[in-house]
Order: sequence, then C-alpha cells, then structure tokens
Amino acid sequence: MDFKDFNFNPQLLEGLLAMGFRSATPIQEQAIPIILDKKDLIACAQTGTGKTGAYLLPIMNMISETPDRHNNTLILAPTRELAQQIDLQVEALSYFTNISSLTVYGGGDGIAYEQQKRSMRDGVDLIIATPGRLISHLSSGLLKLDQLKHLVLDEADRMLDMGFYDDIMKIISFLPEVRQTVMFSATMPPKIRTMAAKLLKNPLQISLAISKPAEGIDQQIYMVHDDQKVPLLTDLLRNGGYKSIIVFASTKEKVKNLGKVFRGLGLKAEAFHSDLDQKERESILQTFKNKQLPILIGTDVLSRGIDVEGIDLVVNFDVPHDAEDYVHRIGRTARAATKGTAITLVNSRDKRKLESIEKLIERKIVPQELPEKIAAIEAVHRPEAAKNRRPQQKKVWHKKKAM
Repeated sequence: MDFKDFNFNPQLLEGLLAMGFRSATPIQEQAIPIILDKKDLIACAQTGTGKTGAYLLPIMNMISETPDRHNNTLILAPTRELAQQIDLQVEALSYFTNISSLTVYGGGDGIAYEQQKRSMRDGVDLIIATPGRLISHLSSGLLKLDQLKHLVLDEADRMLDMGFYDDIMKIISFLPEVRQTVMFSATMPPKIRTMAAKLLKNPLQISLAISKPAEGIDQQIYMVHDDQKVPLLTDLLRNGGYKSIIVFASTKEKVKNLGKVFRGLGLKAEAFHSDLDQKERESILQTFKNKQLPILIGTDVLSRGIDVEGIDLVVNFDVPHDAEDYVHRIGRTARAATKGTAITLVNSRDKRKLESIEKLIERKIVPQELPEKIAAIEAVHRPEAAKNRRPQQKKVWHKKKAM
C-alpha cells in the first residue's frame, strides 16, 4: 500500500517522500487506518517491522489537523535509548511541519532539565518519556496532561519486564479517561493482556507473526555445563576473528560480572546496564558503534534498544526465557543482507527453551563439538554427574555381644 493512499497532511507526506519512503509495511498498513479512526489498538509487532511509523504517522497527521494541540500525545518507552530513537524519527518526519516534540528521561545535566521544564511550561505536541522521570514532573505539578488526546505504550512487554507496571498505572492517574490508547508489544504474554484490559477500551487487535531469523545468520549451539561457559566463550572470542560482538546474559548482575571477568582475561569488553548514568551509557554505545569497543555485554533490553550495523557475532550466554527474545537477540547481526554468527550456550536446564526456539524458527540447530580442552573441564555442580553417581553403601557396625 502506497503512503499516498492514507491521505496524509501534504507536509507530513512530503517529509515521508523526502526520506525515501513510498510503501507501507504490513504493520503500518493495518495499524494506520485504525489509529486514524481514533480506535484503541493493541498490536503485536517486533522491532524492525516499522511499528514506530505505524503509530507516529497517524498521530502526527491528527496533530497537524488539531488547532489546540499542546501536550496532545504521550509516548512511553522503556529506555532512554528507545525514547531518543523515537524522537529522531519525529524530527525527520516533521521536517516540513511545525510539530514539536520533547524527550523526558533521567540522567541528564542541569541544562537539559531546565530545557525540559521550559518546554513543559510552553507546551509541546508530542512528549516521549521513560516512566520514572515523567512521574517526577507530573507529581511536581510542572507538567499537566489533563487534556491529553493520545497515549502510546511502545514495547509494553519490555516495560513490564523492567518493573514499570506501578509507574505506568500512576501515570495513568494523571491522564483523562477519555483518550485514545495504543499499545505495541513484541510479545503478548498474559500480563500484557491483563494490563491492556485495564487501559484500553474495546481495542482492536493486530498480531503479526514473528519473522524468522535472517538467512545470513549462522546459528550455532554448544551443549555445556555452567563452568564451561566462560572458558568456551573466551576461546571463541579470542580465536574466532570477530570484530563486533554483543553478549546477552539473563540478569544485570550477570552482565556486570561478565564485564569484570572478560576484562580480567584481557578482553576489551564493557557491561551495559541500568546502573550506569546517562553519559556513561551514551559513551559506551558510541564507542561500540565506532568499532573502538569490540565486545558489549547486556540484557534483553539491549536487543531492542540498539541499532548498530556491522555486528558479526551475537552470543547468548544464557538461553532467553522466551523464544521470541532469541529472534530479537540474534537479529542484531546479519542485517541489511549481510552475514553474521549467533552462538548460544545451552546447559541441561535450558533444553526445553531450546525446543521452543527450534519450534518457532522451524528448524533444528545441530550442536557444535566442544574444543577438547573445554570438554575436559569437569563440572563443579553438574546435575547429570550427581544423578549418575553410584550411591555409596552405608557401613553398618554391629556391637559384639558380651560372652
């Protein structure tokens, strides 16, 4: 479907055409008419499908046709990085319009905070925010959203995974009941449906089948026990010839620990996590994008918040809990028809997760043979070893009867 068929505002359409966009993606083709019709919507679509344009374009079109529009739309995002990416798209799409936007997130300096305050007093069309910092502005009375027309929750599943449920519900208490609410989520677990039932009114639903990993990805798995993971990965990183690597771990604590371990082993690596301040996070990402940092370690938040070309290796240090997250993670490599490698370390507890992944991607992944020196490493806490060990016979001592 051609973007001209949506009858967008001429200035908005001019911005689209100037950026080289002509045809809508499947999620845009389905979502844009629903949002233009001012219906609530819950959509399941992953990163890379054009979902940001699917809600930005119709909302920006409605803003351009609204005379009294300050603080018209609030977009909630789980991370600063995603909020910044959304704002960049707004800036590009609104080049020929007079639509204004503001990003609100923590970690900035005093100057940025004063700029936020001034913009809030004057009013803007679009506010793109992370939940925590937005609550502080709402609670202080500096920001008023009682006339809000549109609420968008982007990557809603990730916000819940990061523990933002209470923050989201508190923000909702500052918003008018009569509004249009749009929710985008890469996955649709029960907790998302429960939240959607509370926030949306008679929503229409769109669900796009998750796309399969790119053909250019060489998917590999190693069957290991936990104390083989670091030695194996160290060996692969040192000898594989990879130049740009992302390592995904299951928790923030494990991310931090891996950063220390890799640096202790002489590997140039940085851990990317929420305890870093904004400047530290931006500096690490920029260094990684500039290919000055070869190894970046993070959780699943990173799989949806980073857009870097030329990543040639993705490592799942832990198998992700959801099969969809596996696709998100390895999708960081082999982009734009290039080739890349995805390596997943699978222990005995992860076999069911692996089965779910293979079912989703509709193919079996053949395990790689462990290097001999790694295979020789004995498990310290190995369930199989304990299970197969022959039980020791208890000696029974009988007291000799006195004659």
